[in-house]
Amino acid sequence: MRTIVWLLLLAVVAVVAASGLGGNDGLVSIYWLGWRTDLSFNLFVISMVLLFLAIYSTIRGLDSLIGLPQRAKRWRLMQRDRAAQTALREALALYLAARYTRAHREAQRAIAIQADTPDLALDAEFTALSHLLSAGSLHRLQDRKQRDEHLQRALDLSLLTKRPRATEEGARLLAAECAIDDRDATRALRDLSELAPGVARRTQALRLKLQAARLARQPLEALKTARLLAKHQGFTEGAAEGLLRTLATETLETARDAEQLRKIWQQLDSADRRDPIVVARGATRMSELGAPKEARQWLAPLWDQIGRQTLEASEALAQALSNSLLGLEAEWLPRLDAATPSALRSAGLALAVGLALAERQLWGKARSLLLSAANDLQLDSHRRRRAWTRLAQLAEQEHRADEAARFYRLAALADAT
Repeated sequence: MRTIVWLLLLAVVAVVAASGLGGNDGLVSIYWLGWRTDLSFNLFVISMVLLFLAIYSTIRGLDSLIGLPQRAKRWRLMQRDRAAQTALREALALYLAARYTRAHREAQRAIAIQADTPDLALDAEFTALSHLLSAGSLHRLQDRKQRDEHLQRALDLSLLTKRPRATEEGARLLAAECAIDDRDATRALRDLSELAPGVARRTQALRLKLQAARLARQPLEALKTARLLAKHQGFTEGAAEGLLRTLATETLETARDAEQLRKIWQQLDSADRRDPIVVARGATRMSELGAPKEARQWLAPLWDQIGRQTLEASEALAQALSNSLLGLEAEWLPRLDAATPSALRSAGLALAVGLALAERQLWGKARSLLLSAANDLQLDSHRRRRAWTRLAQLAEQEHRADEAARFYRLAALADAT
């Protein structure tokens, strides 16, 4: 195709030349110091063109000759820049291949090449990336002192780059990760707090913040962070549910009095306050802090749906109620009656309902449920002992000493097993 185009252009030139130069009637006379030279117009035009080409070629040649040192300098600069870029790429490949000593060495070679070339030293981002690779490699090699030096140097250089400062964000995230691995939660949280709001909401930043908060024993902050991660699909649904439940219960455990527990409860998400496991743990903790009535108020909405709860949830609610029976109100009796059919299928629920009925001195109903729970070998020994002990107390109240003694003996045997 290119050949055809050139042939067409050559044909056009030939036609134009034949049309314009075909008539040779023109004459050009040149006078110089008494001399006269006559030339045809065509020869004059051709001579001028050739003269122009000669002058142009001479100027270009002189320019090339004069600019040779500058071009040589640019070539050397390009070669050094290429060598530095190659070293940085090699360092990255070695870092990903877990060859950390060689990665650190290649990153330092890239920095050295750039430092020896003044024209390349202005590229702060390149140097910052090299320091980050060195810091990451040294962290894997457990050289904390040099790692921190390279991290600080990377941070200082990243501030010189144009926004958005991706290198600065990477440096701070790496610094936080290193601090977490060093078990220094305070430093990790400080590094993360210096991130821009948009960067702090990224999944990796939230993961690091979650780890740092748990390391710093700040379960409430960890819970809020984990909930953000769950919204950003940072976990699978099952993992998110388990983690949020664990963090919520850990948060409730930090309360030292009932008032503090109420404040923490109000700070929890509404989904946490509807979770049977979390509610059960919160109610148990509230009862331990001397407020069983309020604990039962937390349990009541979920207890009304006890028949629709999962086995794990019903067991947790039953155990929470068992620990919150002091001063049980009469308004709980309809709830206990409604839970009796479910209690026949669950030993833990039978124990809770039996203890609650005994608290209300409904000994006849309580006795059958407590016997069912005490004789269920799938129930743990602690709760079986509690059932036998409560049966013994009921027998004592009814002045059946032999039966009370037998129940106490069974309670001791259950504890021993």
